[in-house]
Amino acid sequence: MTSPSERIIRPGWENKTPRSPEDFARAWKESSDRALLLEDIEDYIERHPFHGKHYDRFMESRRMDQSSAQRANSPFTLSYLQQMNLTLWRSGVMLKTDPSLTITMLVTNFLQAIIVSSIFYNLPEATSAFQSRAVLLFFLILMNAFSSILEIINLYAKRKIVEKHARYALYHPSAEALSSMIVDLPYKITNAIITNITMYFMGNLRREPGAFFYFLLVIFTTTMTMSMLFRLIGSVTKSIAQAMAPSAIILLGLILYTGFTIPVQYMRSWISWSRWVNPIYYGLEAIVINEFAGMDFPCSVFIPSGPGYEDASPSGRACSAQGAVPGQDSVSGTAYIKSAYGYDPSHRWRNFGVMLAFMALYASLHLVATEYVASERSKGEVLVYLRKAMKHFKKSPGDIESGSVTSTNQQTYNGNVSGGKVEKNISVFHWKNVSYDIEIKGKPRRILDHVDGWVKPGTLTALMGSSGAGKTTLLDVLASRVTMGVVTGEMLVNGSLRDESFQRKTGYVQQQDLHLHTSTVREALTFSALLRQPSKYSRQEKLDYVDTVIDLLSMEDYADAIIGVPGEGLNVEQRKRLTIGVELAARPQLLLFFDEPTSGLDSQTSWSICNLMEKLTKSGQAILCTIHQPSAMLFQRFDRLLLLSKGKTIYFGDIGKDSHILVDYFTRNGAHGLPAGSNPAEYMLEVIGAAPGAITEIDWPDIWQNSAEYQLVQQELGKLASSASSEQPSTDTHVYEEFAASSLEQHRQVTKRVFEQYWRSPGYIYAKALLAVGVSLFIGLSFLNGDNTQRGLMNQMFGVFIFLSIFPQLVNQIMPVFALQRVMYEARERPSKTYSWKAFLTANIVVELAWNSLMSVFAFVCWYFPIGLYKNAEWTDSVDSRGITIYLHIWIFFAFASTFSHMMIAGLPSADIAGGAMNLLLIMMFTFCGVLAGPNALPGFWIFMYRINPFTYIIESFLGTSLGNAPMYCASNELVRFSAPNGSTCAEYAADFIAQAGGYLVDPESSDCGYCAMSETNTFLASVSVSFNNRWRDFGFMWAFCIFNVGMAFVFYWLARVPKNKKIKKE
Repeated sequence: MTSPSERIIRPGWENKTPRSPEDFARAWKESSDRALLLEDIEDYIERHPFHGKHYDRFMESRRMDQSSAQRANSPFTLSYLQQMNLTLWRSGVMLKTDPSLTITMLVTNFLQAIIVSSIFYNLPEATSAFQSRAVLLFFLILMNAFSSILEIINLYAKRKIVEKHARYALYHPSAEALSSMIVDLPYKITNAIITNITMYFMGNLRREPGAFFYFLLVIFTTTMTMSMLFRLIGSVTKSIAQAMAPSAIILLGLILYTGFTIPVQYMRSWISWSRWVNPIYYGLEAIVINEFAGMDFPCSVFIPSGPGYEDASPSGRACSAQGAVPGQDSVSGTAYIKSAYGYDPSHRWRNFGVMLAFMALYASLHLVATEYVASERSKGEVLVYLRKAMKHFKKSPGDIESGSVTSTNQQTYNGNVSGGKVEKNISVFHWKNVSYDIEIKGKPRRILDHVDGWVKPGTLTALMGSSGAGKTTLLDVLASRVTMGVVTGEMLVNGSLRDESFQRKTGYVQQQDLHLHTSTVREALTFSALLRQPSKYSRQEKLDYVDTVIDLLSMEDYADAIIGVPGEGLNVEQRKRLTIGVELAARPQLLLFFDEPTSGLDSQTSWSICNLMEKLTKSGQAILCTIHQPSAMLFQRFDRLLLLSKGKTIYFGDIGKDSHILVDYFTRNGAHGLPAGSNPAEYMLEVIGAAPGAITEIDWPDIWQNSAEYQLVQQELGKLASSASSEQPSTDTHVYEEFAASSLEQHRQVTKRVFEQYWRSPGYIYAKALLAVGVSLFIGLSFLNGDNTQRGLMNQMFGVFIFLSIFPQLVNQIMPVFALQRVMYEARERPSKTYSWKAFLTANIVVELAWNSLMSVFAFVCWYFPIGLYKNAEWTDSVDSRGITIYLHIWIFFAFASTFSHMMIAGLPSADIAGGAMNLLLIMMFTFCGVLAGPNALPGFWIFMYRINPFTYIIESFLGTSLGNAPMYCASNELVRFSAPNGSTCAEYAADFIAQAGGYLVDPESSDCGYCAMSETNTFLASVSVSFNNRWRDFGFMWAFCIFNVGMAFVFYWLARVPKNKKIKKE
């Protein structure tokens, strides 16, 4: 009664029946039924007062159900400890059921440990290994600290379920969180032992029992502390997008302010406080102290040395390492870490205590947040319109925000559904002896077995059967959508074989309503019309036909509304109408396939969709529709029925008024009659044994094969096969092509839509901008105005190295967006032959390149100028040219990140799997780029990794362009100090050494010598195998890497995702 589309007005009551919600509400308030209901309520309240004896009995019963350790007023039944035990058991079962991710992470981490430690294999206990030992320890602390970063994603994967269970008072979210921590402990302990023992002993770190176990203790504590931090980030945010965007900057701060990349004495005062809230700083200081403090390391290089200095007195030479004392042959590890990093050995156990405090704080805040911070809620099915469409609605009296659709909600059904101006079908599609076989576990299995039938224009044919009967499979086979197995039989159009254009000439309305959430209804229809309608129609004719479809489907009021995601934007019925409209907009020349269009819909919406299908058939459309257990009223809307059971035909023919033809067939062949008031659809499934609990001993497929109806079907199929059109085949080759639109038009339309999608996804663009600006500016300000001292150049090099940390963030942003679009393309647009996979890939790559080009401008400005790299160009008066060159290198770096992400995700099934593969490659690229270990320090078998690594050429182009051809000097604490022999000056004493080794003396005429090993930046660059002259060569190499990425993206997609025709055999 309340549904306008189902309500039928009794003659003579047209002006008395309520129509609007207000009319129904007024009629109810004035009715005697409401008055009687109010009396019943008052009577119940008098007999059962609130807090009366019945309430007390209920509370007693409730208290008996509750645990004795639970509060009486608590909504929870189990005690907190029981909740923890229950969730702990469930978490353990889940881990046991699917341990693949845990095992994969263990193996991956072990491989990473082997690779990294092979670079630092068996480090000598001498000053020459000072930097290498520190780098290895830095690697160790970061690998352990960030091994739990995926816990943010895992938390969001189950957060909705946990919150739902909490609303049902099953358990506290904090109890589940505690259980999750406990279940993860075995993995964390195993990973810590395997990974760290491998790296510790392969790297020849301090081999003393006390030092080793202290190292394991601190490393594991760091892992647990960071795990709690990542869980806290996940629990205090409402969506994974909110969690990941600020996490990038937080993680960058954690890396920068450990005291390694920027030593304490070089930190800017305004940000140096951040190390006090950085758990990794305390962990790294503790293990560095553990490794170096209390040990003396033999000196590897003395200044001066070489011919003529063999007999130099102890005061006449000094070790070149930081912390060295003139005249001593060894360097104290304690002095080294104080001088190089500002670490204090007295902090050894203090740091461990601070880390425990951080771990407890993060864990407590995480548990509190799980109880009080809810995840992002759905905004509801409220229509959102484009701004340009709002002007129209401001002139309209309708309520936009209510999402009212007057054309669908204000019409009253009168039993006569008429068609519109939609294009009619004139072709008959028929099939005979269609079978479909696939291999399951190496054994052949027949899914469809000699199925016959046809669909004629103006008819609505139902395809029914129990679950697993082969309904959707037959639909996919007939629509040429299967990509594997063997299909046999005849499938003809007007007696002729189907050609390559068959898929685009048919419409396939899928069960799932898959649409691009950022498009409007009109844009989705227009996209389908422009790419799928035959080329004989002009652009204007295609656009006019879109208006025809909108009018036919009564979508005028929300034609300019944004589609949105399920639960937001269009409601269920509107989405289903749009799904049908997308297929109609293509002007299907043959027929429409509907795959369970009423599945998951309420009765009112199902009735509306059936009205629409009937309207289409009256317009001349041919429809074949799978439907599952319809109501009697819905079933009566169909003209014909094809009934399947286990892939075999049970019945194909007319249904008849009140299903009398169908019922007569079954009763004539041994079934009982249709009980009065029964649903013919349920009766039909019951008699063939397809209903739950139903059993039949009648072989209905055999009965069909021997029936008179079957013979009539075969006769009709023979007529249809012999009545091939006498018309000459078209000479226009476009009629038979796979795609209706040209390749250029496909690329243009798809690229335009992807650009619109990005523009209407401000959250994604803001995240990109935040990453480009936030990370770049943070690095630039952290290394603000670097000096050209030895440490200053080292800081600038680390500023370049850390800048590359944008790379994984960019890749992780791009891959999920691509995967989302790929789902829609492969599920709906590719089978419909809307456009080719080449257009899909090209459009996504082009749009990402465009946006990343813009982001490269932001990154250049926010990083290059604050860090002060432009100052090095002032010495050669090339500030402008070097600035442009650096920007071009930053641009190609962003382009490389974009194309690399598409190469990684193109052939893999999900962004998570692609992200795991990317992480392994990323470790390799960061490790072998020449910063942490130069090519001279690499084992011979790893040299090829240095040469094929894109980051090698990025680093060289950045460093060479920004630091080359400039002077440098040593700070006072960087000078190597020694004394000249009596009666000679420093210049005289060190002349031979300087002539051979280079460098300069601070006060050459004095006898107290201060030596600096480098006087120009090119010497520093040469020490890390970088050359200013290679900048354009490196730029060319990066172009080659980008082209390689794009090419491999196409290759991987074709190999893994494009259906190959050879998989299907048609006989």
